[in-house]
Amino acid sequence: MEGYKKEFVDFMLDSGVLKFGDFTLKSGRKSPFFMNAGGYVTGRQLRKLGEFYAKAIVDQYGTDFDVLFGPAYKGIPLAVVTAIALEDLYGKEVRYCSDRKEEKDHGADKGSFLGTKLKDGDRVIMIEDVTTSGKSMEETVPKVKNAANVEIKGLMVSLNRAEKGKSDKGALAEVAELYGFPTAAIVSMPEVQEYLTEKGMLDADLQQRLNDYYALYGAKQ
Repeated sequence: MEGYKKEFVDFMLDSGVLKFGDFTLKSGRKSPFFMNAGGYVTGRQLRKLGEFYAKAIVDQYGTDFDVLFGPAYKGIPLAVVTAIALEDLYGKEVRYCSDRKEEKDHGADKGSFLGTKLKDGDRVIMIEDVTTSGKSMEETVPKVKNAANVEIKGLMVSLNRAEKGKSDKGALAEVAELYGFPTAAIVSMPEVQEYLTEKGMLDADLQQRLNDYYALYGAKQ
């Protein structure tokens, strides 16, 4: 596993964003772990988060793109801090864009978007915190496609839970199949489990609970 992935796992734990215990998800599933991207609240955490996203994006997609699009609301700071990190780490200047939940009908920036205006020919990377159902892509991909004749190069999320979405496939695989662009994560939950096992940080009970959870809900791909 790449070094930045291991560092990201440690970062999630240190930030209190990834937790183990007993959690009930929106889907009703009883999960032994929970990831809350809203837990990144300090300047240092956001700076580091942007760096991890930037490294993963370059690793997966290279630098051949123009815009980072972060769906409202959590995607807005993600797009901003990652755009800054791409400039700092790689000298790559990109624009950021986000949708608005409510359209603004006044001012110089009125309309349905924040940040840059999407233009014909733009190559776009979508950026999210975690995708469990693909619902946000259902809402935002049509907005992006309708705004201009753009090419979506891919989607990057922080954690791939690697569990079934609407079918036996994982949510990221479903998004890729539905919209025809690649999807990736900084790290997947199986990678997290493998890394923490190597470090001796998961006891036998938690290991078994994770294994039982994925026996029920693990994605086929």
